Amino acid sequence: MPELIAPTPRLYTSWLAAREEWGDEAHMDGAGLGSDDDVDTREGFTAWVERLESYADRTRPVEQGRVHATYWWIADGDTYLGAIDLRHYLNGFLLDAGGHIGYGVRPSARRRGLATWALGRVLHEARVLGMDRVLLTCDPSNSASIRTIESNGGVLEDVRETLIGPKRRYWIDL
Repeated sequence: MPELIAPTPRLYTSWLAAREEWGDEAHMDGAGLGSDDDVDTREGFTAWVERLESYADRTRPVEQGRVHATYWWIADGDTYLGAIDLRHYLNGFLLDAGGHIGYGVRPSARRRGLATWALGRVLHEARVLGMDRVLLTCDPSNSASIRTIESNGGVLEDVRETLIGPKRRYWIDL
């Protein structure tokens, strides 16, 4: 049975296998992985996991271009299935192109409803944080993400050209 868990070094081997499925150059939405993060060694992976945890602490400053966020992994036992994050507020880039929530499911775990389920759980967490509504974005060609967002109450605001290409922008009232 899948669950949302805090990122953990315990899933290192499974996380690496998921990254292989995506391919080294693919962006793993919702994972919080930066281009300078060393995840190829256990030590680097553990440091990255600790950094992900620190982003949720609003008493600590975050790096330039980042916002405070909470990260979860979608896991089934010792198997990493994907990730989802909730950004506590928006900067200019996130308002235009990224949104409050990002998620990604590893290719071998898709078509099981995991993203829809995880998004529903994280919408509850957004309510707990006191958020009134959240913005989600996706590529216009990503029909699976469109279904996921719309099945969780997403209302399309617009489709616009952004710094990272065209994006469908949805709001979900909480």
